[in-house]
Order: sequence, then C-alpha cells, then structure tokens
Amino acid sequence: MNIKRLLSLGWLAGVLLCLGAWAPVQAAEEGWENLFNGKDLTGWKGVNDVTFEVVEGNLRLVKGMGWLRTEKEYSDFVLEFEWRALEAQYDSGIYVRAGLEGKPWPSDGWQVNLRYDALGGLVKGYQSKVPAETPRLPLNKWVKMRIEVRGQEITLDVDGERAWEYKAVDAVKGYIGIQAENKSFDFRNLRVRPLPPKSAEK
Repeated sequence: MNIKRLLSLGWLAGVLLCLGAWAPVQAAEEGWENLFNGKDLTGWKGVNDVTFEVVEGNLRLVKGMGWLRTEKEYSDFVLEFEWRALEAQYDSGIYVRAGLEGKPWPSDGWQVNLRYDALGGLVKGYQSKVPAETPRLPLNKWVKMRIEVRGQEITLDVDGERAWEYKAVDAVKGYIGIQAENKSFDFRNLRVRPLPPKSAEK
C-alpha cells in the first residue's frame, strides 16, 4: 500500500470520527424551529399599532401599542430567546398560547412580563398570577429566558436558573407573541421546540 493511499485512508478515518462526534450534537438540536431569521419578519405578524424592525441582526421593537405574533399557533413547547431593554422604565412581555381577541393586547393572554419593576412575573390578561422575583436589570444587558409550557404547567428560567413554576394555565393553544408598550427592546436567538402532549408520551 503506497503512502498516498495510507494518507487518504487516514483522512477518511478522521472525517468519520468527526462526524461521529458531531452526530449527538446535531441530534440534540433536532426539533428546534428558529422563529427569527435575523433578516426580516418572516413568520411574524403585527397586531394593532406596532413597529418592529431588523437592526444589526436583532429583532427590534421600535414603538407601538399592540403585539407581534407568530403566524403559527403552538400548544406544548419550549421557547428560548434573549432580550435587552433599550429605554428606561422599559415595559414589554412575551405571550404564550395567546388568542386574537382584545385590543391593543390579547384580553386573556398569558404573558411573561418584561416590565422593569415586574420582571419575569406571570400575568393573565391584566391579573398577576406569579409575582415577579427577578430583580430589575440594567439597560443594554442581554438576558436569556427559557419558557416551557406543557398541559397546564408553565416554567420560567432566567439565565439558566429556575425562576418559578405554575400549574394552572387554562389556554390550550395559541400564538407566541411580543408585547409592545412604546418602549424599545432588542430580541435575538428566538427558537421554539414543539413538545408532544403528555398523553402521547410513553
């Protein structure tokens, strides 16, 4: 066997080893859907008076009193995203399983609050369901949140730490959305992983 063939076989073995190491990583990412492509608002729809733009690859809430929703509805899912506030006394929120009734926002929508003095609290419509425990965060600081909704259960993690759990969500299905309250925010790395209903799990 000549040297060239040995080198070729060695290169092929190295590639196969790399693929083998990469496969579990790829498998771990399967099932995730990117909600924002970093270029435009494909997959999103504005409701009422809102202005969202793409700025330097981020989804920017510019102004308005309304919300931006996904085109698709979701039932059970994990939602991950990063956000940063750009104005003092910032105020926004993330809707889960929200319906279309209500103006400027869903009248009975379940929302994880992004208001400066109620950060991370759970709200239904205009009623607080879980008090905010996350301290006020500074402007221009990226914060990562993870929301999991399964059946009647919802959990929130902030920067990798569990903030709370709640077990009485009454909405079964609806839109994921970003609330606009005339305060600027940036969002990035928005992705969702739909989950099978608990009854379908083995």
